[in-house]
Amino acid sequence: MTHKHSKVILVTGGSRGIGAATALQAAREGYAVAVNYTAQAAAAQAVAAQITGAGGTAITVQADVADEAQVLAMFEQVDASLGRLTALVNNAGVVDISQRLDEMSGQRLRRMFDINVMGSLLCAREAVRRMSTRHGGQGGAIVNVSSAASRLGSPGQYVDYAAAKGAIDAFTLGLAREVAAEGIRVNAVRPGLIETEIHASGGLPDRVRDLAHLVPMQRGGTADEVAQAILWLLSPAASYTTMSLLDVSGGR
Repeated sequence: MTHKHSKVILVTGGSRGIGAATALQAAREGYAVAVNYTAQAAAAQAVAAQITGAGGTAITVQADVADEAQVLAMFEQVDASLGRLTALVNNAGVVDISQRLDEMSGQRLRRMFDINVMGSLLCAREAVRRMSTRHGGQGGAIVNVSSAASRLGSPGQYVDYAAAKGAIDAFTLGLAREVAAEGIRVNAVRPGLIETEIHASGGLPDRVRDLAHLVPMQRGGTADEVAQAILWLLSPAASYTTMSLLDVSGGR
């Protein structure tokens, strides 16, 4: 596959949830899509197959974003297979079981920041090296997937996750300013209660249903609703939008 595409997107954590919805929506909007996954190979391949089955272009790329060597190899694979990156969605992230901070292990805290913060920083670094006009690039756009948790704090549930997402917000603001004159826009979406499998991984499979009454709209959101916001931020329609933290949270 040596054909180079004019619109190339990498979606980290693209096998499920918001990542999968974003990959599918990007393909519908003409992107060649790299679907990153850590362990869920079959799920990632199913997303890619859905894209290619509809006439689009997609590859799967395995990498743990917390591991710098794996991130470098992933970006080289995208370069070789699809061409120069024009869009990055930093979606890969984890939650853990509900605990108070005084119950959390150091290992849990390290994992939370390695994946949710370090992973996004490393991927954004590699994207800038390819997109920036300073590096001979043609520009591009980055969307970081933050969370409403960054402003709610998630007490008694996962303040570590909220803190990691707070770091993503600050990083979005800083990087946006850093590369604004180099053809790169950097924004974040902050989803609220969204119906995806991440809640089950944190031991609360009914979390959206249980908390929907706290949302002014009285319901959880869908992965597609978040994907629509991400694709808008990536699109020329958002050409003067950078450094934005876009809440997709039903009013919560």
